[in-house]
Amino acid sequence: MPEPAPDPATLDAIAQRVLWLAVRIVDHANRERDNPDGLKVGGHQASSASLVSVMTALWFAHLEAADRVSVKPHASPALHAINYLLGELDPAYLTRLREAGGLQAYPSLTKDPDRVDFSTGSVGLGATAPLFAAAARRYVDAHFGARPSSRFISLIGDAELDEGNIWEAVADPATSGLGSVMWVVDFNRQSLDRVVPGVRIHQWRAQFEAAGWHVVEVKYGRSQLEAFERPGGPAFRAWLDDVPNEQYQSLFGVPADQARASFLAGAPDEVGAFLSQYDDDACAELIRDLGGHDVAQLLSAFSACDAVEDRPSVVFAYTVKGWGLPTAGNPRNHSALLTGEQVDALRATTGLSVDDEWARFPAGSPEAALCDRRARELARPVHRGAGISALPSTSGIRTTGRTSTQEAFGRVVAELARDASVRPLLVTTAPDVATSTSLGGFINRVGVFAPETRPSWHDDGALRWQEGPAGQHIELGISEMNLFTMLGALGRSADLHDQTLLPIGTVYDPFVLRGLDALIHSVYSGARFVVAGTPSGVTLAPEGGAHQSTITASVGMELPGVVLHEPAYAQALDWLLLDSLAHVSGVAPETATDLRSAELAHYFRLTTRSIDQAPFDDVRARLGDAVLRRQVLAGAYVLVDGRERVAEHVPEVDGRVPTVHLVTCGALVPEVLAAAAELAGEGVIANVVDVTSPGRLFRSWQRTLRQAVRTATTPSFPGTLRAVMAEPAPIVSVHDAASHAFSWLGSALGVPQVALGVDEFGQSGRIADLYAAHDLDSGSIVNAALSALTLR
Repeated sequence: MPEPAPDPATLDAIAQRVLWLAVRIVDHANRERDNPDGLKVGGHQASSASLVSVMTALWFAHLEAADRVSVKPHASPALHAINYLLGELDPAYLTRLREAGGLQAYPSLTKDPDRVDFSTGSVGLGATAPLFAAAARRYVDAHFGARPSSRFISLIGDAELDEGNIWEAVADPATSGLGSVMWVVDFNRQSLDRVVPGVRIHQWRAQFEAAGWHVVEVKYGRSQLEAFERPGGPAFRAWLDDVPNEQYQSLFGVPADQARASFLAGAPDEVGAFLSQYDDDACAELIRDLGGHDVAQLLSAFSACDAVEDRPSVVFAYTVKGWGLPTAGNPRNHSALLTGEQVDALRATTGLSVDDEWARFPAGSPEAALCDRRARELARPVHRGAGISALPSTSGIRTTGRTSTQEAFGRVVAELARDASVRPLLVTTAPDVATSTSLGGFINRVGVFAPETRPSWHDDGALRWQEGPAGQHIELGISEMNLFTMLGALGRSADLHDQTLLPIGTVYDPFVLRGLDALIHSVYSGARFVVAGTPSGVTLAPEGGAHQSTITASVGMELPGVVLHEPAYAQALDWLLLDSLAHVSGVAPETATDLRSAELAHYFRLTTRSIDQAPFDDVRARLGDAVLRRQVLAGAYVLVDGRERVAEHVPEVDGRVPTVHLVTCGALVPEVLAAAAELAGEGVIANVVDVTSPGRLFRSWQRTLRQAVRTATTPSFPGTLRAVMAEPAPIVSVHDAASHAFSWLGSALGVPQVALGVDEFGQSGRIADLYAAHDLDSGSIVNAALSALTLR
């Protein structure tokens, strides 16, 4: 037998307690905790207050255990207050907002101690995360069987609707038809700086409806709805709709005896006549009664959204920023803090004292009973994700002759679709660049995902674009933000949908930066995936500077949780990609280390330049697959031992043969090999080090330094660096990216370094022309090596 609906009075009492706790959490952090830094701790009492009614309605009367909710960043104190009342948060954390190891400033899936479904903070991203999570659930249900029904809900500040990624997500065909999605817009008509002039509800409603969304407005409170039915009520309603937003917001900051006059300024006479039947207090209460603070109406709106199963829903809940607080409606209340006297007054209004201000509801009370009941109903098992016990170490593709890393990437992914144990878990996605980033072979084998089978009207012998529920490629519109948000959703599939996936995305490398905010958000949220940025660098010569990436390598090396791979040869790419997928799947490969256990997103920076695979084959024959693979996965190996090319009779300089390490990766290996050969002819030992994973090489060095700092010991020499550059010698680094990305090597080894790279915008031209323009040709590399030798 279903539980009875919660009593409205009980819900109101819980809402008041949530308001109090949210305010007090912020108040304590700012007024009572020791603050030696002298910086404002901050927090958002008014922004939390505006969502208290919405969140009370959801958590205490509407949500089910399988539902997932994203909470707008500035309402995090309200979320923590609710989690505390439900027993999800230890009371010791209530006084630790914005403290190290305590409650984070904004909801954090990976760092908060209580239940958080989606990290928020960068506005707009937390809003769209549940939308793409619902898209991922639709995919999982189609391929692995239906999961328990879940609703994916976003609580959004109205100012967030100014973020462009919101509308990119809403308009993407991949998110259409998701009836499990509901957004609730906290329509308080204020932004950080001001009361927003005018009300954009008509524009936003039209945009959502044009994208196929179901739109609901919760605008009027119960007393207003009752008033509309009285004689003269329609005129009152018309003025309530037409009154300028700035004027209406000012009503919350004036005493009741002034609210009437402020509201009627500019109103038709019949509105004043209608309100004459109310005394000042009743009049003020009536005109301030917004539907977004009426729990019963909110619940009715949520149920209406549940009934619409063929499209997403959005609820515009009209609220007041600072509801229930003396700062309500104040244009500058975004980060304003209540005074001590105001906090004391709120405590008294809530029926608490200093002695019990942090207490939960007393046992036996209706409020305690509802909190206990909802805690049981919302209890959720921990999902680990059904996955795979092991992945192969290689795909077995042919890697001889000439090929590019982009071509090899496409062949590896397509070949994995032949493996019966791996294929079901693979899912690719791209922002309208699937075929131009070499995913065509995979798509030919597995098809394109769509909720229903769609007819194909074009007969293309090279590409079979078959769309249906069995497809394993998710095609997106041209939006890099959507790409990384989708990868974030697919990469959290184990805990969101109890199903491990192996997500792979592709994007033109220069446009990684267009999706950078979403990439950061996805990795910060703990998502695991592979992404290939291709083609990269000025090697994409004819395309010109707008399509030639420079700083993406630095992003891949320095962003926490991301590891950059930039192999030059197909077999190295094959090994790295399989190893990366093993990390994504949660299967610890045999080469895993503590360092690599923190790898979440594996970023492959690739090229369309075909190069001869013979130099790698030579090393493979000399070392064997096991040894070479281990070195490739660690981040670097010696491609050329310069000692083997220099005759023994070469004269020594200061008692030693001149030696230099040429360090490179990716497309520039041929130029470096040519430079090494020329240097050998001049009597210089030029070792060539091929860095397969700049990210792993950099992190291994950083790890040894941090260990030394934290233990006050002498830094150990990173094993990979020691193996590939055992002899102290000058370094020339050569990278089709900003020279900064490799410029740390000299410091790591304590030797002189000349760093060559792309430090200016590129242009259209031939590869040879552009390499020469950026000092990446073999002649420039030789000159750089000779210069480096003089720096000793």
